[in-house]
Amino acid sequence: MTTKGEKRIVSEEDKKFAKNFNIMDHPDIPTGLPPHLQLQRTRVLCKNDAPIHTASVTYSGAYNAVGVDNSVKLENFSENFKVDVIQLSKDGMELTFDMIGIDAAIANAFRRILLAELPTMAFEKVFIANNTSIVQDEVLAQRMGLVPIAADPKLFEYLSENDQPNEKNTIVFKLHAKCAKGEGRKKVLTKELIWLPKGSELVKESGDSNSKPKTYTSFSRSQKESFPEFADNPISPSYPDILIAKLGPGQEIELEAHAVKGIGKTHAKWSPVATAWYRMLPEVILLGEVEDEDAERLVKACPENVFDIEDMGNGRKRATVARPRDCTLCRQCVRQNYGEEVNKGVEEKEWIENVSLRRVKNHFIFKIESTGSLPPDVLFTEAVKILEDKCERVIANLS
Repeated sequence: MTTKGEKRIVSEEDKKFAKNFNIMDHPDIPTGLPPHLQLQRTRVLCKNDAPIHTASVTYSGAYNAVGVDNSVKLENFSENFKVDVIQLSKDGMELTFDMIGIDAAIANAFRRILLAELPTMAFEKVFIANNTSIVQDEVLAQRMGLVPIAADPKLFEYLSENDQPNEKNTIVFKLHAKCAKGEGRKKVLTKELIWLPKGSELVKESGDSNSKPKTYTSFSRSQKESFPEFADNPISPSYPDILIAKLGPGQEIELEAHAVKGIGKTHAKWSPVATAWYRMLPEVILLGEVEDEDAERLVKACPENVFDIEDMGNGRKRATVARPRDCTLCRQCVRQNYGEEVNKGVEEKEWIENVSLRRVKNHFIFKIESTGSLPPDVLFTEAVKILEDKCERVIANLS
């Protein structure tokens, strides 16, 4: 013990204790984030006018003051990330799945890659030999370009400006449709497109009697020989019933279309998806008991049938959250008086206090709608490979 005016001598043990002291090690100090900060970190709160806490906290030292490490670690990501397949359509071209444990930036990267960076085969050149329909040549060529082709793009090469169209970089189809006089209007569908495995049949230049006429492609051999997988399964449009044009009596269309490999970033016709989108998982929380007449009004107010009525016995009923995944954030359940017109003399209630609408920041409902060129599960796998390749290039450049 020291008296007033005396200096206390600090021992080596005191210095060591002060150096290693951490307030978070004290047993009376609570660990982890406070509930309100944890809510802001993991949820988007959807108020009746606008959502709040929408930004992701990416700074690793954001919560150092309370002893929480916010840094991104590969082992944590590997442990928490997972993909759950929810639904696959009957035709196998629409896939809904959940991606859990990732940031919105990663989910958006997958979406952008699916839209713009996955290669497919699409018609680039259309040679029209005869067109007497009411559809102009340029419009007809554009419609042909948007027809999806069921062919694996990995089997083909890109066609550059200096390359000649050959069996490795070009797919050729021909179309010859005619509506005879005296008949009704004829629908020209994609099933009438005929694959030409030996290349173009349109003569570009006629040679002499000893040489073969020159066409618009330079196939050295048939694509059935180059690609054995097409021998028993010919290349065709993804759907046989897409309408190309309508012909009146006496009208005719004769053309040849050449498909090449490309990506959606160059032109939308090469995009393999009709759409690819995601949304955060909805979370609907009842903050208090909503019973009897109020429960019935709440269930009736929701257009997506998110709420149900639970019978509690003795004539009592209460509202429960039955299908939160179906919530579209219409906010009808948090509007004053559930959005109903309030008559004079009827008490108004602010129902924002009873229902809390939230979104889980790291849980995304993802949907891929393929155009038919490739199944959606294959498209997502290829998108992962492209993102992986991008990351490897960045790491290589940094090192």
